[in-house]
Amino acid sequence: MGNNKNFWQLKTLAEMTDSEWESLCDGCARCCLHKLEDEDTGEIFFTRIACRLLDIESCRCTRYTKRCELVEGCLDLRAGFTQFHWLPSTCAYRLLAEGKSLPQWHPLVCGDPRAVIEAGISVNAFAIAESPSLEPSDFVIEWLV
Repeated sequence: MGNNKNFWQLKTLAEMTDSEWESLCDGCARCCLHKLEDEDTGEIFFTRIACRLLDIESCRCTRYTKRCELVEGCLDLRAGFTQFHWLPSTCAYRLLAEGKSLPQWHPLVCGDPRAVIEAGISVNAFAIAESPSLEPSDFVIEWLV
């Protein structure tokens, strides 16, 4: 990470080093859930269905460096994105892009990587594996946080 432990308060997303950028991820894996978009309103709905590359228990991508090549629609947020509205409202990238603070349970704030699980933010308690037999609209979820 950078020299300052609170780099996220001092730098914009674009100014961050790769290591700082990666450390912003709290490991919740909410962004790895399949999403549906209402074509009329543009509203994004998350489902319980996880990407096939997600290890649900650890909430980590099993092929992180190759994910964008292996999964159609997977995005590299560092690759020039400026629109983060489709990310979960708890996501550090979205929060910082909107000028907000990181939550108290974020590992960079509290120092505990398990805090995201204890806060109920992680998907490991409810995500299900991707399968062609699943109809995503049957698994839409509503975030409480």
